[in-house]
Amino acid sequence: MTANRFNFEQTIDIAWCPGCGNYAIRRALLAALEELGLEREKVVMVSGIGQAAKMPQYINAHFFNGLHGRALPPATAIKACNPDLTVIVESGDGDMYGEGGNHFLHATRRNPDITLFVHDNMIYGLTKGQASPTTRLGMKTPVQVEGVFEKPLNPMALAVSLDVPFVARASAADIDQTKEIMKRAILHRGFSLVDIFQPCVSFNKFNTFKWFKDNSYYLDDAYDPTDRVGAFRKALEEEPFPLGIIYLNNDRAPFEENLPVYRHDKRPLYQRDFPMEIIRDILKQKT
Repeated sequence: MTANRFNFEQTIDIAWCPGCGNYAIRRALLAALEELGLEREKVVMVSGIGQAAKMPQYINAHFFNGLHGRALPPATAIKACNPDLTVIVESGDGDMYGEGGNHFLHATRRNPDITLFVHDNMIYGLTKGQASPTTRLGMKTPVQVEGVFEKPLNPMALAVSLDVPFVARASAADIDQTKEIMKRAILHRGFSLVDIFQPCVSFNKFNTFKWFKDNSYYLDDAYDPTDRVGAFRKALEEEPFPLGIIYLNNDRAPFEENLPVYRHDKRPLYQRDFPMEIIRDILKQKT
């Protein structure tokens, strides 16, 4: 394996606040990519808008930065056009579960072989502190001045109910465990979701590193993540929240494997020769 394949020690200017949990997630991700021995030329990072969405700019690989909440559609397309690529989506709890909620629902139905890491700090960090879909009840923000009264979204329970093939939760406070969960998620065949607890040191003074540590615990070896009913019960647990792999399903074929274009020819689309007459006919068609 080439040392520092992903420039683990690269010095770059990072626009996150000092102490932000995103730094720990970046270190875990770089370590996971290194240990998996992936070729960085075959890794594509995809993101929308937000502090978490800056992650691809700080990883020495290909990346596509799109619109707010719209990371999953291009990620699905990238994987469909070239199944040989490792496609990783980086998003925050607001970007993915708020603006991107509808795309999240339908991406899980399609089940592309992509990995989604959601940096869950229970607040909108980029836009300075309004409540996100996962903000806890009663928390006061510059917008919710009397406290949040909407019940927080439970992404783990939602994902298990949608039969997402790989559902896990990690914590930025534990880089080693997060790295191992990331590796499992990247290697898993099909859509993988890892919701990662991380503090926002500037705009969320309640859900700190200490709060996340005091309000979470790791699943033990006796837990069976292949039991969907049991996984749903486990996903419903909150304060303390379970950490680790909550649900596994190895029976769903990924989206790209079901596409007719790959039924008899496994080569990525860019490796194929298309007759020019077909292309001309397509261009002549009226919209």
